Amino acid sequence: MSELYVARSQEIAARALDGEMMIMSARDSTLFNLNELGTLIWQAADGATTLEEIVEKNICAEYEVELQQALEDAEAFVRELEGLGILRVSHQPITDAS
Repeated sequence: MSELYVARSQEIAARALDGEMMIMSARDSTLFNLNELGTLIWQAADGATTLEEIVEKNICAEYEVELQQALEDAEAFVRELEGLGILRVSHQPITDAS
């Protein structure tokens, strides 16, 4: 698995509510609700930190889960959000604001 960087899309509106993120797509006004683990990934998605670092520091450190399994699940999750236009995913750091 190669390094992946994730960043929040600029085409969304998001609010934290009771430890979970409510996200609305500006494309089509679709509303998404991220659970606690999804919210941890979302909040750490700064474009400069690898997905593996995010998972290791924010998920494995808090929950009893193997890094490899958590990383596979996290990659599937971020790929799904990428397909919905909620996250941007790259093999290089994401530094632009677009």
